[in-house]
Amino acid sequence: MAEFQTAPAGAGAGQKLLTWVDNRFPLSKLYKEHLSEYYAPKNFNIWYVFGGLATLVLVMQILTGIFLTMHYKPDAAKAFESVEYIMRDVPWGWLVRYMHSTGASAFFIVVYLHMFRGLIYGSYRKPRELVWLFGCGIFLCLMAEAFMGYLLPWGQMSYWGAQVIVNLFSAVPFIGPDLSLLIRGDFVVGDATLNRFFSFHVIAVPLVLLGLVAAHIIALHEVGSNNPDGVEIKATKDPKTGIPLDGIPFHPYFTVHDIFVATVFLFIFSAVLFFAPEGGGYFLEFNNFIEANPLKTPLHIAPVWYFTPYYSMLRATTDLMVNILAGLLALGAVLAILRGGFGAMAKIAIAIVAIAAVAALKTFDAKFWGVVIMGGAVMILFFLPWLDRSPVKSIRYRPDWHKYLYALFVIFFLVLGYLGSQPPSAAGNYVSQIGTLIYFGFFLLMPWWSRVGTFKPVPERVTFAAH
Repeated sequence: MAEFQTAPAGAGAGQKLLTWVDNRFPLSKLYKEHLSEYYAPKNFNIWYVFGGLATLVLVMQILTGIFLTMHYKPDAAKAFESVEYIMRDVPWGWLVRYMHSTGASAFFIVVYLHMFRGLIYGSYRKPRELVWLFGCGIFLCLMAEAFMGYLLPWGQMSYWGAQVIVNLFSAVPFIGPDLSLLIRGDFVVGDATLNRFFSFHVIAVPLVLLGLVAAHIIALHEVGSNNPDGVEIKATKDPKTGIPLDGIPFHPYFTVHDIFVATVFLFIFSAVLFFAPEGGGYFLEFNNFIEANPLKTPLHIAPVWYFTPYYSMLRATTDLMVNILAGLLALGAVLAILRGGFGAMAKIAIAIVAIAAVAALKTFDAKFWGVVIMGGAVMILFFLPWLDRSPVKSIRYRPDWHKYLYALFVIFFLVLGYLGSQPPSAAGNYVSQIGTLIYFGFFLLMPWWSRVGTFKPVPERVTFAAH
């Protein structure tokens, strides 16, 4: 058992209370390890504020969600009315509801920007692989949380969006129909589905999400933060104190910085909240102000904007797309066998795998492969630390044409998002197919293109100019 500390002679009541707590809980130790003595690179830029903003929005979503559950009724016959009651009769209920619905979009905006920062500065590279994996797990939980929460208002788009997405699972071979039935809890989306989604949205997924957020922060503080130069500040320390020469305490320097950024964010968020909470129909669809009607299908069913890039990939997966993928796979296998320099056994293995993959592509229908591609678009992010073979981390020191490749990736991701929110069309389908190929090509070809080009020398110390 550790020895108890005693407060210094003449200490005030506050110091005595802190000493009493420290003897029973490592409060001061945690404060030092994660704030005052956690040294972050001094060359952080604006891209490094989105992690803190994501934490702020998470807290806001939890608090507003608690107040909403006080008045919401997870019953198919009363859910829509309870939301209307919150909006019209509960004091400030409209504000809490809009904070929660608009906050969901704000959450995904800051998370997408946070992930993009990690992408361009190589924050997923060694030794931060676990930090990235925990972050991808958080992203998956957010998607599940948003999807389940979207059904709860029991509006037209909520109901039919859930109907479409859950029915996608029926495309899984052999177990699909049973899997869809298990998720719905009934043969159609109904009261059982609403209760299941409410339970997961309010209890199960948030618990997993909070655990992953804690693991994400602990893993980050164990290895230290990355920076725009991709230089490890722990490699250059003061020989006497052991403090990184290019690091400064997170508190008070970056906490003050983050408070300022959070204030600016809250001003912008408040402006949207009070003047355009529906976001022109992107944050909260107009059809969701109409009660769910199983007998009347909306003219156009589309998910919320943060799901639309993946929904666009799903719709782009036609028989033609599957045939193109099969042809590319066969061509890649032939080239690997002819020019890859593999041994005889390796060539046979490549041929067998390629034949099996092409046979699978031709055996199952396009709907199934659409589900696979939609899920694969998210799951491929987990493999990013091992796909990137670049000798440098940061985009600052990569060849200039790499920047254009990242820009192309972002542009087509945004285009996919826009097309996913629009009614299907022939031209839009072709563009979506091109965007899908570019999205997967960006990652699958990364082991090759990330090593190509002339790289700039990386400095030994971070580059920093006071401002």
